[in-house]
Amino acid sequence: MPVQKSYYEASLAEYSNHLQAIALLKQHRPYLELIPSLRRPDESLITIPLPIVRLRHAASATTQAICLPCDVAILMCDPEWKIKTGAEILIFIHRPHEDFSDLLGRWRQTQVFLNQDYEWLMPHRHSHILSEGANTVYPLFVVFSETSERIQRGLIGAELPFVIQTPALQLLDEKDQEGLEARG
Repeated sequence: MPVQKSYYEASLAEYSNHLQAIALLKQHRPYLELIPSLRRPDESLITIPLPIVRLRHAASATTQAICLPCDVAILMCDPEWKIKTGAEILIFIHRPHEDFSDLLGRWRQTQVFLNQDYEWLMPHRHSHILSEGANTVYPLFVVFSETSERIQRGLIGAELPFVIQTPALQLLDEKDQEGLEARG
C-alpha cells in the first residue's frame, strides 16, 4: 500500500510543534543529545515547517529567498543567551508517490542551497534571534511502515538516519482528538 497524503500531512503538522519534534528526536538519540536543554524545550529549539532561507550571493551582494525542499527545520537555541547554536536538523518526510531518488534528491538539493551563506526567515515569535547559517546540518528522514523497502535500503546504503512511523496510530490519535472536540 502506498504512502497516503494524510500520513504526510499528519506528520508535517505533528513535527511543526516543538514538543512533538522532541518526541521524534527521541527516536534517534544522537540528535536528541543536540538539544541544549530538555528542561526548557520551548526555549531550546525552534521548529519551522516548510522553511525558507535567504541566500546571500557574495559576488553581487544580493539576497534570494528560497523555500528549502525539506519539510521541517529544527534550530537549536541556547535558552540562557537566547541565541541560535550551530546545529540544525532538517526533517524529510516521505511524501506520497516519492521514490528513493526523489527523497534523496531533496536532501542533496538542500545541501547545495546551504553550502552558501544563508539566514533563516524565522517565525515571528523568534524573529529577534540571530539566524545565520549553521556549523553543521543534520538530516533525519521520516518513513512509514507503508514506505517501500527499497527506500529504507537506500537510506541505509547512503548512511542517512531515518525513523519509521506507524501512521495508523497518528490517524487514530487525530480521530480521538476530533471526537473529544465534538463532545466538548
